[in-house]
Formats: sequence, structure tokens, C-alpha cells
Amino acid sequence: MARKNSDNKPEKVLRIGYVSASVFAHHVEVDDSKRTLRSVNVQKRYKDGDDWKYTSSFGLAELPQAIRCLQLAQQYVEGCEADLPLD
Repeated sequence: MARKNSDNKPEKVLRIGYVSASVFAHHVEVDDSKRTLRSVNVQKRYKDGDDWKYTSSFGLAELPQAIRCLQLAQQYVEGCEADLPLD
């Protein structure tokens, strides 16, 4: 499987409060056919002084937001997979 370079921008971002799930598309070639594989990164944005930073650590109060963001990301990825053309 040969992996093609893709930019580092997410294909989709789903956000609830300061928690977000980013969906990244990775375009690959498998046996002379092109496929798109997706991965999901979940993170929380927080302010440290004047700077905004990101972490993948969540407190108890943020877990429902993280879970819901992941559920929305799952629905998005499932929808993308369901829309694949049959070759």
C-alpha cells in the first residue's frame, strides 16, 4: 500500500465548546485503485496566559463533550464510507 502525501488540514472539524474532533483524510493506492482512509483526532483547546494551546487530556466535565464529538465524527466517517462508489 503506497500512501500519498496529503496536506495536514482536517477534512472536517466537529466542535462542542472547547472540545473538537478533527477528521483527516489519507489518500492511498491499493492494488491500482485509489481509496481514502480517515482518522480522527480529539482535542481540547485551552488558554495558557495569552496563548491558546491544545491537549488530548480531558477532565470529568469535558468527557461528555469529547464523547459527543467522537460520535459526530463516527457518523461523518460512516457517511463518507457509505457514499463510496462501487467500481
